[in-house]
Amino acid sequence: MGGKSRGPLTEPMFYVLMAFLHGEMCGIDVAAFVEKKTRGRVKLGPGTLYTLLNKFQDEKLIEETEVEGRKRTYRLTSKGREAYEEELERLRACLRDAEEEA
Repeated sequence: MGGKSRGPLTEPMFYVLMAFLHGEMCGIDVAAFVEKKTRGRVKLGPGTLYTLLNKFQDEKLIEETEVEGRKRTYRLTSKGREAYEEELERLRACLRDAEEEA
């Protein structure tokens, strides 16, 4: 995952994975985390959020830990943490490149 097999993460993907660094969360918690963390700059609608959660679950980046009615709780897997770390390093490299004098 991360930068090698699938290319860079989109901004919403990056922030969703970041949310799970803080522990297990349901979709509503993830959306609230992202909105607060980005001070409203990134807002996840239900379609985007649940598409990403399903995709991340299929790719084994997150795993479901609890189901209570319609509420599903997830946590980051080691593969998900690795994907996040790879993207973080890619973004840091971009910033280093941008800050170098030409």
